[in-house]
Parts: sequence; structure tokens; C-alpha cells
Amino acid sequence: MRQILEDLVLLLLHLTSWREKVYEDVYVQRAWRGYDLKALDALREKGYIAGSRRARSVYLTEEGVERAKALEEALLPRLKEWRCT
Repeated sequence: MRQILEDLVLLLLHLTSWREKVYEDVYVQRAWRGYDLKALDALREKGYIAGSRRARSVYLTEEGVERAKALEEALLPRLKEWRCT
């Protein structure tokens, strides 16, 4: 059950994220971190998210984005029909 929660939190982080420029030609995916702290800690330990524990947002690592996209395809096949671009 814990893994399901972690997967859903990662998916929600991805779906609500935005692209932010941090340096010239360097962008990250950021998301607000208002989710279960144990799930966020587990995602951080797995290398899917990073950022300061003090910050109100986190960023998704490349591995996190890849995992979230795989979850999106597996769990929400019709999402692309509903999602705004």
C-alpha cells in the first residue's frame, strides 16, 4: 500500500509541475510539495525528487520524470484526452 501512495504522489507531483529555468539552457521540473511527508522522503531516497526540505517546492529528477511518465501511461491512459496542454 505504501508503494501505491508513493507512486500516486510522484504522479501528482509530475502532473502539477512546471518547467523552471535555473541557468542558461538548464531547466528543471518543479512542484509544490504539499503531500505526505513520508512519501516525499521515500521519493527523495529513491532519487525521484530533490531539493531542500525547507523549501515549499521540490524538483523532479530525470529518473523521477521518467518514472512519473511511465505511471501516467500505465495508470491514466485516458488522461491525455482530458488534460490541457
